[in-house]
This record gives sequence, structure tokens and C-alpha cells, in this order.
Amino acid sequence: MLGQFFKKSEDAGTANRLKEMVAVLRKRDVVKGVTPEKLRQILEDLGPTYVKLGQVMSMRPDFLPPEYCDELMKLQTEAKPMPFSTVVEVIEREYNRRWNQVFSFIDEEAIGSASIAQVHRAVLTTGEKVVVKVQRPGIYEIMSKDIVLLKRAATLLKVVSRSQDVIDFNMVLDEMWTIAKQEMDFLMEADHIEEFSHLNRDVDYVTCPRVFRNLSMQHILVMEYVDGICIDDFAKLKERGYDINTLGRRLGENYVRQIIEDGFFHADPHPGNIWIRNGRIVWLDLGMMGRLSGRDRAAIRKAVYSLAHHDTFEMKAAVLSLGIAKGKINHTALYQDIDAMLAQYSSLDFSELQMGVLTRQIMNLMRVHKIACPQGLSMFARGVLTVEGVMRLCCPKVSFVEIFARSLAVDYKKNFDWKDEIEKAKQEGLMLLKKSAQLPEQISDILKMTMSGQTKVNLDVTGSEEPLRHLDRMINKVILAVLVAALLLGSSTICTTQMTPKIMEIPLLGFLGYLIAFVLSLRIIWEIHKGA
Repeated sequence: MLGQFFKKSEDAGTANRLKEMVAVLRKRDVVKGVTPEKLRQILEDLGPTYVKLGQVMSMRPDFLPPEYCDELMKLQTEAKPMPFSTVVEVIEREYNRRWNQVFSFIDEEAIGSASIAQVHRAVLTTGEKVVVKVQRPGIYEIMSKDIVLLKRAATLLKVVSRSQDVIDFNMVLDEMWTIAKQEMDFLMEADHIEEFSHLNRDVDYVTCPRVFRNLSMQHILVMEYVDGICIDDFAKLKERGYDINTLGRRLGENYVRQIIEDGFFHADPHPGNIWIRNGRIVWLDLGMMGRLSGRDRAAIRKAVYSLAHHDTFEMKAAVLSLGIAKGKINHTALYQDIDAMLAQYSSLDFSELQMGVLTRQIMNLMRVHKIACPQGLSMFARGVLTVEGVMRLCCPKVSFVEIFARSLAVDYKKNFDWKDEIEKAKQEGLMLLKKSAQLPEQISDILKMTMSGQTKVNLDVTGSEEPLRHLDRMINKVILAVLVAALLLGSSTICTTQMTPKIMEIPLLGFLGYLIAFVLSLRIIWEIHKGA
């Protein structure tokens, strides 16, 4: 199988890339173990695909331990800038004309250079100041080849380990590739910017750069130039007379709105993507956006409500609503684990609670209980953790979770309608009356079936799975032992005959029987030793 893997890799023209990967692993001395910091360094050395993979894995505490997720959140996407001649070449190829027919000036020095694209200041021939985001040539092909390699490695790993976990590596790769393709399609980013602008049109203190649609292509994005101050540059903000606490509170309020009301939120809200201009929060780099369905938002509302009221039953319902069960759920164990989690917060001041940490704990519970986590929730966890970090820098006394809870209360009041509630109560009352009318008939049917011996009772004893599995393993060992005894007896009988062909004066069939019996005996001994 390893031979096929490497042969396919060579056929795909990725043999050199494979050698580079092996060289990086040797350089970082992975045979001595992989610490969180070492994993981050390996991913940075391997290039853009692996940096993006690390960023996605940092959103998945259901896939990696928390300390690894925290370290991978530090992954930087900075890369060596492309030569200006390459930038000009991409622009002219996309526009099919000379660059100076579109721009009167392009700054040769990049504002920022990342693994997928880099950004330059420019001025249009009409005199408007803009920024031009130019995609690196061939980045799609490089990343797609890496994905092919990773998927084959993941398949090989699955065959070797026979892992049956809820989260498999292929799922994480698919999620990463979806996000990467979003970021590589600048027309999609332009759609995101326009959708975000439309959803926040009535929020006076929030904006995002205007897109020049007629000049934006799949590999080039032209936006207005934002002359502002980064939200973590506190010295400049204070110098301009801004109230940092007010900015931090507004940031939290707007991010909660993105999650609860819009279900469309910035998935990478680090300080470099949040600027202040003329008193307004400007959201930059809207390539990676998260989406939450109405069901997901309702489940998040329920989770926050149940946390505030220490309602284990409601939290359990929220957890089950957030994911998809991939196996039989032990509801008693799930209830106990959720109750233990809520007990940690029973004596904690609600204002001190960290929403991102809570979300990670919920995702870990989902992993333990074989409940698959949706992509939107993992992006939500990363986004909330990042925003909480920014708010702790800006306004440590302002609690994100308090803003979240208050927003839920306002949302409930805003959407509450007496007429709708009365109509709903009427429908539920009518349904209850209909079911109550059927109750005597159903009881009569049960009694008749019981008297005629046709009643069947399905009994599910909680906690019975483990003893049954133990019994099943024990029976398998007994069957193997009987099979070994039969092989030994049969082979000994064959050895008393003159059957040919022979090996070392022993009939071949008898020799094979002894060999199989020996192998099975080793397996039984190993399983007994492992279970001891």
C-alpha cells in the first residue's frame, strides 16, 4: 500500500513536494515527539496549505487537545512578498491591458503579503485611492496538489489505524479546502463584503471597504483605501480622543449581532482586521466568513440561557441540536458530563465567563459522545475566542458574554408577539384535546393486546453496553481457543499419515495447521495480556 501511495504521488508530479515535506519533518526532529510549538513550526515550514490546515484545526478542539489549538491560533500567514514585476504581470493578464490604463499609480511596496495574496496601495486613473489585492500565481495548483497528498495520507492512516472516531482527517481537509477556495475566489470575497455591508447598513458605527465591482476579478480585488487606526494601537486611538471602552463594547455588540441576528459573521476577527476610521469600526479581509443556520442560532441561544439558569436539561437539548449523532448516545452519561461542566460555573460571576472557552468545552463533549460538530460552530468558537481576546485588551471590564446575554433578551422582546403566542397556545391546546380524546381508545387497545399475549416491551438498560462488549470479547477468545485446539488435533492426526508433499518430514497440510494455530495462539496471548 505504501508503494502504491508513493507511486501515485510520483504519477501526480508531487514527488519533489513529498521530499520537501520529509526534509521539514527531519529538520524538526519529529521522531522525538511533536509539541504544540513544534507542530506550529512544522506547518509554517510546509507552506500555505499547511498553515491554512493548522488554522482550521485550531478551530476544532474536538479534533486536537486545547493546548495544540491555542498554539495553532498563533499561526501567521505572512509570506515573502512577490516581486513587483509579478504583481504587474497578474494585473495585466487579468485586465488584458496595460496596468497604467487602469491605475495612475501602484505602490511597489506591499502593505501586506500573505500566503495566498498580497495587497498594494494604488490610485485609479479617476483619482480615487484604493488598495489592490493580487493573488499569487499558481497558488491554487500548489494547494490542490498538497490536498491530494494529504488525502492519500489520510486514507493510508485510516487503513493502518482503522480509526472509527467521529472526526476523521478527511473531514477536516474538506473543511480546510472549502475555506481556502473561498479565500482564493476574490469575487466571492466581493460578495461577502456586499452582503456584510447590506446586513449592517443600519448600524451607524460599523462599516467595511467599498468594492469596485467593475475592476474586481477572480484573482484581483480592488477596494477603497481605509486610512484608519488598528484597534490595538491604543496610543494613537487615545491621541485622537477615542474612548477605548466604548469601541470595545461596540465591537462586542456588533459581533453578537453578526452571530445572533444575521447568522453571517467574520471568522477571523484578529486586531489586524479591525480598524477605526472617523469613529466607526471598519471590518477588513472578509474572505473567511462563517454562517450559522436558524437552528444553530436557536441552539446557541438555548445554551446561553441554560448556562445562566444552570439548566442541565436545556443545555443537553442545545448540545443535541447543535450536532449530528454518529452513534448510540448514552443520555445518562451526557447529562452527567453537562451537569459537571455547568457545576464549574455555578460559583463563577457571569461577567467572568469566557464564551469561547465554553464553546470549546461543548465541542469536546460532543466529540466524547460521538456527536459530529458542524463547520459553522467551529468557526464560531474561533471567532468568539479571538473577539474576546481583543476585548480583554481594549476593555477588560466589559464582558462579552454579558453583551451576548443582553442581546438575547433584547432579541426575544423584539420578536415577541402576543398574537403569535396566543395563536400558538390555541394550536397546542387543540392538539392536546385531540390526543386526550384518543387516550381511552389507546388504553383499551393496550389492555386487549396484553390479555391476548401480543404486548411487546422494548427494554433498554442504560450502561449494559460495556458488559455485553466484554462478554462478546470473551466468547471470541473461547472460539479462537477451540479453533486452535482443533487445528492442533487435526494437524497431529495428519502427521501420523504419509501424506505428501512434506516439509522437514511433516506433511505440508499439517505444517500449515501448526503454523496457523501458533499465530492464533499468539493473538490470544496478546489479547489476554492487553486486557490484564
